[in-house]
Amino acid sequence: MLTILGFAMIATFLVLIMTKKMSPIAALVLIPALFCVAVGQGAELGDYVIEGVGNLAPTAAMLMFAIVYFGVMIDVGLFDPIVRAILRFCKADPLRIVVGTAVLAAIVSLDGDGSTTFMITVSAMYPLYKRLKMSLVVMTGVAATANGVMNTLPWGGPTARAATALKVDAADIFVPMIPALAVGLLAVFVLAFVLGRRERKRLGILTLDEALVRETETVLVGAGGGSDRTAKASGGSGTVTAGAGAGADADPAPAAGHAGDEEEFKGLDPNRATLRPRLYWFNAGLTVALLTAMIMELMPIPVLFLLGAALALTVNFPHMPDQRARIAAHADNVLNVSGMVFAAAVFTGVLSGTGMVEHMADWLVGAIPDGMGPHMAVVTGLLSLPLTYFMSNDGFYFGVVPVLAEAGAAHGVSPLEIARASLAGQALHMSSPLVPAVYVLVGMAKVEFGDHTRFTVKWAVLTSLVVLGAGILFGIV
Repeated sequence: MLTILGFAMIATFLVLIMTKKMSPIAALVLIPALFCVAVGQGAELGDYVIEGVGNLAPTAAMLMFAIVYFGVMIDVGLFDPIVRAILRFCKADPLRIVVGTAVLAAIVSLDGDGSTTFMITVSAMYPLYKRLKMSLVVMTGVAATANGVMNTLPWGGPTARAATALKVDAADIFVPMIPALAVGLLAVFVLAFVLGRRERKRLGILTLDEALVRETETVLVGAGGGSDRTAKASGGSGTVTAGAGAGADADPAPAAGHAGDEEEFKGLDPNRATLRPRLYWFNAGLTVALLTAMIMELMPIPVLFLLGAALALTVNFPHMPDQRARIAAHADNVLNVSGMVFAAAVFTGVLSGTGMVEHMADWLVGAIPDGMGPHMAVVTGLLSLPLTYFMSNDGFYFGVVPVLAEAGAAHGVSPLEIARASLAGQALHMSSPLVPAVYVLVGMAKVEFGDHTRFTVKWAVLTSLVVLGAGILFGIV
């Protein structure tokens, strides 16, 4: 019964948010509460929620201070050179912009933190997508899938969990997986190329002379040029407005519900008052030191970001009014993300507390035919897709993977093969409603979570299967 109710709860949640019948926060809170009562454990709901909040509180704290830290770094201009390089590559071509999104997300993902990746990627690419009226779910889908493949780095989390759970060396898991992961990343770039061509076909190919490109890039970054720049659309009709001043009608058809989004184009204004060019190398050094300390696990990540945010604010904005202004500027993102994380704590708390997740995992493992024993690594790879989507990485790697490894060992399948196969589903995992970083992505991009899910899941599943297939082909799994 708990197995059926567990799957029913997840299905109900997904249907309601994808059909936009409920907001994600409301669905994350109310649906598990109702199902907790339905299984006769309503009296324990408070305990389950408190336990879930306690488990996710460090994550919420990490995201809150990470948003403040990287928000300040964006304000002071640390990432402006990266943005300019991407813009020079992208120009005004939708295909290049989507490919650039994938490349940027993959590069920034090297730090092993999804929220960092999404904050930098969206801050850099959002103005381009909005100005050219490109699909924002293309941006969130490509960024999430690229980050999911890169999430398998040893310091990203899943590899370390698999190594710990099966008592093997993380390097022995990751290094042989590099060819398969490289194929998966190539698949993301191919996906970005295909989606970019589709956007180019829908919007037309913009042809700009070099002088106009330079002016357009300035306006795309800053939206403070004060004049209209237009470009003829080859194969399309009329003109495409590429930039405007603060008071011009540069974006006559903003997305529904986001009137006044012209404000967003001021975020990377090359002449903004928050720039601190004299402190550029201090900020770069601080960020490198922070990421190094995070990778080396010198302190808990929430503590590192808390200290980093405090130091960044104090050095870059020594006056209290300026510090308050920077905190207020990022308060909206902080509130949205932390609220979503604590709402997700209700969902995970009920799933774990009632025993639903354990029964669901046992049912799936028990449903595997005995004849599949010699192929347990492939089975693990296939199960990693739904299980890492519907469960936390901790639940999957510490609760399910050891059981699968035991079953495989009876048929001569090594724990290393099981561990490598278990990483296949990470491209899909990064769009799971149980992953806090995805709320940073959709929140900053102003995309409905249901829209992101509907668009991304199919491509993420395909990418995960490519990784698994490559692993089988190379004899890694």
